[in-house]
Amino acid sequence: MLPNALKLTYFALLALTFSFLAAAQDAASALKPPKGSKMAIVVFEDLQCPECARAHPVIEEAGRKYKIPVVVHDFPLPMHNWSYKAAVYARYFDTQSKQLGDEFRTFIFQHQPEITPQNLQQLMEQFAREHKTDLPFAVDPQGKLAAAIQADKDLGSRVGLNHTPTIYVVTNKPSGAPYEEVADRTQLFATIDRMKAE
Repeated sequence: MLPNALKLTYFALLALTFSFLAAAQDAASALKPPKGSKMAIVVFEDLQCPECARAHPVIEEAGRKYKIPVVVHDFPLPMHNWSYKAAVYARYFDTQSKQLGDEFRTFIFQHQPEITPQNLQQLMEQFAREHKTDLPFAVDPQGKLAAAIQADKDLGSRVGLNHTPTIYVVTNKPSGAPYEEVADRTQLFATIDRMKAE
């Protein structure tokens, strides 16, 4: 019979193993291309993150060059004071059209150095005017957009994210690694080429 301390250690290790397997399963189910696509780029980003702003055009260019979808997950970091609100508006523009949401994210990244919590609303209104889109007084009255952002944050936490941007190239191939993190954005094109060739 095992001593109590040994039993506790055993059960703690068992719980940790199950937790690790659940996280791996979450990653495998989340990090896959949208239906109908063989490959995609999946990115977790924070609209106030300077590295995300630098990575954004590279990711967009890769999506265009390889004609593969770019799947964006919002992961606003707690130390940033306007990224969460910008993510809610990005989600609102997504509801109007995916293209409009994509253009808004590009707009925010381009203006990122000048944005403050005080002028963010003004810039969002400017974007809406320039794109002939109505901006309602309350963009998320039922909290659905906030819930979607929280779901992205929860997913990021479950797959072990600890920085933004976190970029993955994902495939639906049945063998080999179905996804790979691209830690250095300058290697994004090379990673796609290699995964396409495998």
